Amino acid sequence: MTVIIYGVLFSYLLAGILYLGGNLKSKASFFKYALVLAVVGCVLHFALLVMRTLLTGMLPLTNGSEFLLTFAWVTVLIYLILSYRYEIQAAGGVVMLLSALMVFVLIALTGGSLHAVAPLMPALKSPWLTVHVITAAVAYSAFTVAAGLAVIQFFPVGHGIKEHHMNLLVKCGFALLSLSIVLGAIWAEQAWGRYWSWDPKETWALITWLIYAVYLHLYRNREWRGNNARWMVIIGFLLVMFTFFGVNYLLPGLHSYA
Repeated sequence: MTVIIYGVLFSYLLAGILYLGGNLKSKASFFKYALVLAVVGCVLHFALLVMRTLLTGMLPLTNGSEFLLTFAWVTVLIYLILSYRYEIQAAGGVVMLLSALMVFVLIALTGGSLHAVAPLMPALKSPWLTVHVITAAVAYSAFTVAAGLAVIQFFPVGHGIKEHHMNLLVKCGFALLSLSIVLGAIWAEQAWGRYWSWDPKETWALITWLIYAVYLHLYRNREWRGNNARWMVIIGFLLVMFTFFGVNYLLPGLHSYA
């Protein structure tokens, strides 16, 4: 698995560089090669998920490293699906480099090895875990791609990207994050006897949810759209990153196992 994860990293990294090169040089061939590398990386990444699942007997969702592995893959998958349907190739550089960064962090955390299998806490042996974490991973991925679209729209090469696509991703991510919080509360009640404990992860997830709720409310005002909306999507994404990395690895709490 070590060789494959490095293959994923370099595929995403080179794809991101080629997407950026396509923006700078206005060469369609760069986008074609970037797409091939992104697809290759996505397939290799999926193979890693399958191998990890076969190794542990569970979906790769039970700790921070597995979540990051899934999070990065879903991000690329969402981008590839959208780029097939819509003209958003200009955002490929940002999205692929963010995904490459996630894989790099994963390698740094695990030493590039995904063979370690630790015994699970009893609370993690619950069907609620799967649906709670999957919805969170897809929500985070939607917010990540939305942030990529937001960033590139500040530059001339991104002016062809419709803001509607960014907003659609935020709507989907918000709905899934809402569902994830509810499912997490149900899981917490079954595991620890209370729906909400103001655990750092819960608190920051709620703050993130509120930011996107405010964004969706303000977006109804056409005069507020444009750069205001883009900045708020980027701020929301930064909160997502802190909710995952900052809380998981810096702050103690019920989610410290993740």
